Amino acid sequence: MMKKEARVIALYLPQYHPIPENDKWWGKGFTEWTNVGKAKALFRGHYQPRIPADLGYYDLRVSETRIAQAEMAKEYGVEGFCYWHYWFGNGKRLIERPFNEVIASGEPDFPFCLAWANETWKGFDHGLKNRNVLIEQLYPGVEDYKAHFYEVLPALKDKRYIKVDGKPLFMIYKPLASSEVLVFIDVWRKLAIENGLIGIHFVGHHNDLTNKIEDIQRTGVDAVNTTRLNNYLINHRSIREKLFSRIKKIFLGTAAAYAIPYRLMSKYFLVPKEDRQEFVYPSIIPGWDHTARSGREGMVLTNSKPEYFETHVKEAVDLVKEKDEEHKIIFIKSWNEWAEGNYMEPDLKWGLKYLEALKRQLI
Repeated sequence: MMKKEARVIALYLPQYHPIPENDKWWGKGFTEWTNVGKAKALFRGHYQPRIPADLGYYDLRVSETRIAQAEMAKEYGVEGFCYWHYWFGNGKRLIERPFNEVIASGEPDFPFCLAWANETWKGFDHGLKNRNVLIEQLYPGVEDYKAHFYEVLPALKDKRYIKVDGKPLFMIYKPLASSEVLVFIDVWRKLAIENGLIGIHFVGHHNDLTNKIEDIQRTGVDAVNTTRLNNYLINHRSIREKLFSRIKKIFLGTAAAYAIPYRLMSKYFLVPKEDRQEFVYPSIIPGWDHTARSGREGMVLTNSKPEYFETHVKEAVDLVKEKDEEHKIIFIKSWNEWAEGNYMEPDLKWGLKYLEALKRQLI
């Protein structure tokens, strides 16, 4: 079998189906497509609205949609999907139906893993004009962590589950959110052994650049996934640029104050010294536009193009090429975060060009 240049795993949002909580918070029938469909161009050259092409405005309760997504991802070199997984404590889950049906049905026959989105939901982040808490992330203690483990154990034992060094990969979105995360990791490691697994390969997500990779490693995770969407803004933008951006915001009152070229930002998505480390798994980011959710307050990466993305992919692949085959992992920040302008699925503007760019660098 021909070796791939990297193990590319795409984060996957299972939000595209109605649930009672969304009906309550945003109105009957709300899904992420609601935000996508109402998006408008806010300045000259702003690419909105974004309209899906091949897969359409899908509903993830439809098994044919899930199969089509997997077949498309496989064709273009993606190893598997990493489904965002929501467990808020005391057994409370949200938008779990698509993944549960993947487990129960055995389809699609495509590798997967889970990423625990251990974060409190607030209105602004999800499209409302306030920062009120919608649902709080809790850490109730050991019994809850055990219940959580046994809830996902059938998935961890599924033959499709993605493994690293023989252990199922499980990502934690905010490993530094609470000291209880360390307890959680310890409990799960013990339960894994007790239930016939050789362990769990924990990956700590790193997207808060105020923390260091070493801070996440100290939680006891096995690896760190780096995502540096804001690296340029936080660490490399000059004082003059920051001041000019603020002046534009005050006097123009447009989202242009948050519009930054993708070609500039993407130069700072990767940090070779860090991402070459054996157990650091970098991320590649196809684009970003949060205005579908947050309107004029959203950040936009302008002039995103497949050729710029391909350059970014090539750089990421070069950073992992000397690693052990098991550890040549690169995460795509999202397969289908349409309301963040952060997706690989075809749209009417670019079609399959982003996927084709990915494939050229992998196979």
